[in-house]
Amino acid sequence: MEVRKSSRLFIVNNEGDLLLFLYKDEHQAPFWATAGGELKPGESYTDAAARELYEETGLTLKIGPLLKERDEVYAVARSTPARWLEKYYLVECPSSSNIFAAEWTEEEKRTIQKWKWWSIKEMQHEDTATFKPEWIPELLKAILSQHQHCA
Repeated sequence: MEVRKSSRLFIVNNEGDLLLFLYKDEHQAPFWATAGGELKPGESYTDAAARELYEETGLTLKIGPLLKERDEVYAVARSTPARWLEKYYLVECPSSSNIFAAEWTEEEKRTIQKWKWWSIKEMQHEDTATFKPEWIPELLKAILSQHQHCA
């Protein structure tokens, strides 16, 4: 089975809201997930994170600490199932930031429907299947509780 590497971006604003994208493909019902994407040949996870951050959101911000790693088998947008090795990075974002599709690929234009800032309160009213992976709300809650201790 093919192994694919991906950097994912946990973009959190000053209010503690998380930026998620609504994805739709033929494999499953629409779901909300983080920005991010596959590494290019020779690219590091952090380099891919910075590139994907700009391409998908128009933002040029510091890539923060690695939050979580995921090793999962699934198919994405017309591809065959592959083993995905994902790394999730924190990106702290000013609330006033302007998000725009800077350099979306044709596949992104077909699969990404819209984006939205989610509060932890809003997430708790949704079925966890709304999010891929389903632990996104739990990770946001953990990040926000750590930041309150730092403040």
